[in-house]
Amino acid sequence: MASEAAKDGGLRGKLKKVVLAYSGGLDTSVIVPWLRENYGCEVVCFTADVGQGIKELEGLEKKAKASGACQLVVKDLQEEFVKNYIFPCLRAGAIYERKYLLGTSMARPVIAKAMVDVAKEVGADAVAHGCTGKGNDQVRFELTFFALDPKLSVVAPWREWDIKGREDAIEYAKKHNVPVPVTKKSIYSRDGNLWHLSHEGDILEDPANEPKKDMFMLTVDPEDAPDQPEYVEIGIVSGLPISVNGKELSPANLLTELNQIGGKHGIGRVDMVENRLVGMKSRGVYETPGGTILFTAVQELESLTLDRETIQVKDSLALKYAELVYAGRWFDPLRESLDAFMENITKTTTGSVTLKLYKGSVTVTSRTSPYSLYRQDISSFESGEIYDQADAAGFIRLYGLPMRVRAMLEKGI
Repeated sequence: MASEAAKDGGLRGKLKKVVLAYSGGLDTSVIVPWLRENYGCEVVCFTADVGQGIKELEGLEKKAKASGACQLVVKDLQEEFVKNYIFPCLRAGAIYERKYLLGTSMARPVIAKAMVDVAKEVGADAVAHGCTGKGNDQVRFELTFFALDPKLSVVAPWREWDIKGREDAIEYAKKHNVPVPVTKKSIYSRDGNLWHLSHEGDILEDPANEPKKDMFMLTVDPEDAPDQPEYVEIGIVSGLPISVNGKELSPANLLTELNQIGGKHGIGRVDMVENRLVGMKSRGVYETPGGTILFTAVQELESLTLDRETIQVKDSLALKYAELVYAGRWFDPLRESLDAFMENITKTTTGSVTLKLYKGSVTVTSRTSPYSLYRQDISSFESGEIYDQADAAGFIRLYGLPMRVRAMLEKGI
């Protein structure tokens, strides 16, 4: 069937072979026959494992071929995702609009990059995704395609087809003999990976509504968390975590461990209204247990290893870094240049941080570093040889001179 479809052009033109970002859900199952019908192409389904859970990967090949795909390619990207995408954002301190730890934003470029690689492997001339025309993800996928292989054609069915919703999709599937996935439709739109789980839709669309208790999946309600706190020690080298409680772990395993620890203490819940790249505001609830622990640990260690000016500049650049990642500009030279700065400036951010987890809160209890700029002999209230308190008088007079001159002008002195 696939080879026959590839011989003739489709209703909207002719493509040879398309690599489709595939989940096995209703939307992407319907996209397979739609691509064949409209572009006369073979369809290679691609699924990336970024830690979304094994249940979502079960039976995918059978589903893909039943929908009309010629093959399914699955790649485990978990270690690459954490090491090359999550950890650089962690090192940079990148947080979007004060709260969002960029879980979905970081995952899209690693998936899109893998799609470009697969397109080269199978000789595809196009890529396709199932993102809607209202969200950020369409931008993130397509900017990555543009940056890594500008010759590839990009097909975005949700911006082209007449399907308006779930019922239309089911009708199209039945018409084209595509097995309709018999999964229970969630009332929420969710996106999960090793870093986080996001929730949107249903009652969350009204910012006045409190999320339902049973919505959360990665974290227990802080009210139901253990009554005894748990202490966790994070080992860090050059701004990147390497160990949990003295045990060195790979990036993906380290994050998995912290997700389990943080989840049972209700760590990492965020409820926010954010400004989407396409202009509208949206309300989302995020669960990022391990990520919240790691962000706290790295920032606390930086309080020892970075001076005032460096922290201020780093924090200001982190805002731009987060904005670039959120907007899908991972492969932009500006982000790469900012990343080089972050890597260099955190070379001495090495040491360990101990945190206390208790009913949704993360509190630092200990920080140590061989490169600490904190000197007890200087900071102590006891007199010391390096810091002479009498020196402060001259410093204050010079530091406050502009304010003093302005006051003299205003008072006619």
